[in-house]
Amino acid sequence: MTETHATVPPGAPVFPPGRYGRRREPGRRRPALLVLVVAVVLALLGLMAARLYDQYGDPTYDGQVITYTDVTDSQVVIDFRVRVPAGGSATCLLRARSHDGVEVGHEEVTVTARPGERQVTTTHRLATTARPFIGEVLRCRPAA
Repeated sequence: MTETHATVPPGAPVFPPGRYGRRREPGRRRPALLVLVVAVVLALLGLMAARLYDQYGDPTYDGQVITYTDVTDSQVVIDFRVRVPAGGSATCLLRARSHDGVEVGHEEVTVTARPGERQVTTTHRLATTARPFIGEVLRCRPAA
């Protein structure tokens, strides 16, 4: 279909016929659809963030290594502190790694605070399969 003066609105550029392919009619914008898509994406991101926070980000249970000592070919002793709600208990994942970064031992340890206490300091002997270089507290969570 060629463009004629009857099909081209006044002020629109006139292009030679067949040179630029078929011209499309300007599409109708759908702002309601765009708003709906953005709202759904934001809701999904919010749900994902809440789930990840529940799984990994509870600041109430915070474990910190104080020292790691008695490093031998088969063990490391880890002294660590855990912040818990008053009188609560936590399960902490301890890990030992060798000098090249390979995990040589891990164990979950449950600690319980006395009534009124918000911090628990404890010592745990972690068995390893090779000589460890470091002892770590990976994470702590509410005890089941």
